[in-house]
Formats: sequence, structure tokens, C-alpha cells
Amino acid sequence: MKFISLSLAALAATASAQVKVMLLGDSITEITCWRPLVWEQLTSAGIAGNVDFVGSMNDLQGCSAPSGFDRDHEGHSGWQVYDIARNNIAGWVQNTKPDIVQFMLGTNDVNIGKRDATSILGSFELLITAIRNANPNAKIIVDKLIPTSWSDATVEAVNTALPNWVAQHTTTESPIAIADCSRAAGFTNAMLRSDGVHPNDQGDQFIAKAVGPQLITFINDVLGASASSGGSTSRRNRRRL
Repeated sequence: MKFISLSLAALAATASAQVKVMLLGDSITEITCWRPLVWEQLTSAGIAGNVDFVGSMNDLQGCSAPSGFDRDHEGHSGWQVYDIARNNIAGWVQNTKPDIVQFMLGTNDVNIGKRDATSILGSFELLITAIRNANPNAKIIVDKLIPTSWSDATVEAVNTALPNWVAQHTTTESPIAIADCSRAAGFTNAMLRSDGVHPNDQGDQFIAKAVGPQLITFINDVLGASASSGGSTSRRNRRRL
């Protein structure tokens, strides 16, 4: 009977747990439509009800979204990871304490800031330090950058360096995984809008397919840990459609 009671308690904890997920980025996160597609994957996996997207932004930019979609995110058009890492991320994650942070950043650093791969990866390190200061057990997904139509060499340099960077910075307590949205993974110019920077519908599908499975894995990991500990992940107010 005691075992049954403990099992029921674990199930109840899992059912009530809310995993806080921050989708962090620039305009490729804010004004494109892959976030609702990821939500559809969470729904199909049966875990959307356990997920709280967090962030200070909630715009849809004309994207269609499924019923119940959590609009909150931390995508900021035109922003560079150099500035976010030094001026913004600490406050954002301290306010929300995300269990998981997924980010695609660096395109604006290349195109606007004219920064190199070393600078961008240095900013990534500041990001993960702030994230872990807010939650030492945070799980992190870093996206390889989608290409630009002009095949920028710095974008490719960041993507090439990323696996080694992740290997150096991942930990058991706070693992880092890659969502591969790169040209090498199959993202083509046909998946870009006419501006040569932002994904079109095909590109949104590609990003969602890269991000969604890894996000589901990490969400299930957090839910499993929550059940084992009796359900310490709290429910927060969420903005739904």
C-alpha cells in the first residue's frame, strides 16, 4: 500500500508540474511562426499542459496558433547577443527562473555588429552563466544559426565551433544540447523569405523540427525530476490564446 501511495503521489506531482521554458532570440524568434509549431509537438506528446512558456514578449506577428498556445517568449527583433548577454539576460531569467532556455542568437551580431565567431561564443558563455545563476539546474538548447542567402562565413564559423563549445560547457546538472538549424543540416535558401535572413513557412517547419524533439526530451527530464522530488516545479500564470 505504501508503494501504491508513493506512486500515486508521483503521478499527481507530474500532472501538476509546470516546466518553465524560455524561447530566447531575435526576430527569428519574435516575428516568425515556428513557436506555434513547436507547441503543436508538445500537444501531440501530451505535455503541453505541463509547459509554461515564459518571457516579457507575447506578440504573434500574424502567425496562426493552436488553441491553448502559450504566447510568452523572449524574442527581440534587431537585438544582438552581445547586448543581451551583458544588459538583459540576468534580469529576464531572475524574474522567471526558467527550467529550460532555448536560444538562437548571433545573426544580428554578424550582420549589424560585424562581430566574429569568438565574440559571439563569448557572449554565449555570459548567457549560460546568467541562466545558471538563476537556476543551477537549467537545461539549455542552443540552435545552430540558420544560413543567410549570401552564405556568411561567420555564421558558418559559429556553427562549426558550436559542438566543441557545447562539449566544454555542458554539465551533468545543467546540460546543453544543440538544435541543428544550419545549412549543413539541410536548411536551404528556399526556406528563407525574400530578405534572405528570416525563415519562410518551410523554414519555420525546419526550425520546429530541430527544436521540438530536444525540447520534449528536456521537458520530460524536468517532469521526471519533479515527480521524484514530489513536485517542486510550480504553476505560474500563463497567457493563452
